[in-house]
Order: sequence, then C-alpha cells, then structure tokens
Amino acid sequence: MSYGQGGPPSQWDPWKPNSQQPWTSGSTGPSPDWAALAEASESRNKRRRLLLIGGGVLATLGVGTAVAMAVVSANGGDGASGKPSSLPATADLPSVSATPSFAPTSAPPPLDPKEFVSSKAKDSAPNGPDIMFPGRQLTMGSAVYKKAAKADTTNCVTAAQGTLPKVLTDNGCTRLMRVTYVKDGIAVTVGVAVFDTEAQALKAKGQADKTSIIKALTGTGAKSFCAGAICRSTTNSYGRYAYFTITGFTDGKDVTTKDTQVFAAGDGLAQFAFQQIRRRGETQASAAANQ
Repeated sequence: MSYGQGGPPSQWDPWKPNSQQPWTSGSTGPSPDWAALAEASESRNKRRRLLLIGGGVLATLGVGTAVAMAVVSANGGDGASGKPSSLPATADLPSVSATPSFAPTSAPPPLDPKEFVSSKAKDSAPNGPDIMFPGRQLTMGSAVYKKAAKADTTNCVTAAQGTLPKVLTDNGCTRLMRVTYVKDGIAVTVGVAVFDTEAQALKAKGQADKTSIIKALTGTGAKSFCAGAICRSTTNSYGRYAYFTITGFTDGKDVTTKDTQVFAAGDGLAQFAFQQIRRRGETQASAAANQ
C-alpha cells in the first residue's frame, strides 16, 4: 500500500509525547479512528484509578507505621530524653496561688460569764456551800486551809451582825452561805449573800460600812473566834452576789495592823470567793454556747 510522499504517516499514541495525530490538511485524508481513541481513553482512566488506589494504600501504611513507631517510642522508657521543646516558657505558664482565699466571716461574740451570775433568771444552776466551796480543804499557793464548818440559810439576818442585817434586808437578800477555814491558829469565815439582781448586790455593797460584819462561824478547829476580839473584815460583790470575810485568831487575841498573815488569809479567801462566783458564770456561759 502506498502512503504517498514522505513515507508512512506517524501513528498517534496518547501515551507517547512525540507522537502526532494523523491529521491532513485536506478533506481527502483518512478519518480518525474513533474506536482506537475510545480504547486509549478507557485504558488511561483505568491506569489513573489503579494509581490512586495504590497511593491510598501506601499512605495508610505510612500512617500506621508512624503510629506504631510512636507507641513503641512511648513504651520504650519512662523518662523523656533531651529537653522538651514544645513546653511553654515559665513566664507563659499560669500562676497558681498556694493559699486559698475565703470570703470574710464574723464569729459571734463570746458569751459574757458575768451575765450568767448577774440575774436570777440566768443564774439557774444548782448552788450551795459545798458547790461554792467544795472539798475538805483549800490550797492557795503554799498555804493549805482546812474546812472547819459550813452553814446555809434563807434568813440572811441570822448570819449577820452590826449594821449588816439591815443592809441585807433592805436589798432583798434571799440566801446566805458561810464556810470557815482554819490554818495555824487563824480562822476565816467567808459569807456569800445572794440577791435577785446585780443592782441589789451593788447597792448592798455600797451601803455596808465598817460595822457591817458577817458572823464568824464556829466549828471543829474554830470553836470560838472574833466573839469579842478585834478582827479584820472585808466586803465586795460580783454579779448578784455580795461576799464578806471576817478573820481572827482562834485563841481570841486582837488583830493588829502588824498581823500580816491575818490580812493575807482574809484577802486570799475573798479572792477565792470571787473566783468561784466567776467560775460559776463561766460554766453556765459555756453550757449556753454549746446548746
């Protein structure tokens, strides 16, 4: 078969970059082979699909390999090697306060012990000579006083002398407790008068004078003292209680300003009476606060 001058026409291959499609300048040349073109296009599409599928498989295998390597690296040791470079600088980290802060609160004010011994309404705890002055002896510092006698009455005037009976009556005394302590020939009687209110006790204290004296209470070891001899007495009050002391020698001699041991004994027992009354208030205040 003759192809004319120049030799046979070049065959067009879509997969060969230098091949050319056999187009002629005239209309007399052969027409394109459309079947061959269709086959070549289909062949090209199949190759693309195969390439895409192969690339996806390779990508998946690559990710799986990376994950596996990461797991192996993490399980290979407990500590990180080198210095981590992905952590933020110290200045970039949020600061944490070590001390928690709380909203301010106000605690209720403590209960006043004196309030519970200033009126009959609040001072409701049991009372008596053995409660106010417990035990058989009293130790104050190095001094030990033995309890020699005790008495309790609601008829206050029977336990008072001089101007004290009138003072107690005028201010409504409801009870008078007495206890006598002895040590080394010195006897002290402590008397605690009870009123309904603090105002009554304060008034009784203010009206008492040098002749407002509690009666000395005799007993074992204190058979008779301050019956006609000069003795030393004190008067004071706390809350609804007025308390008195009378101190003298058990042998009946007079007390003088030089007898400092008599003054020390009277002052010590007066202080003890105050402490006992206050302790009574503290006990009742504590019980009320825990309710």
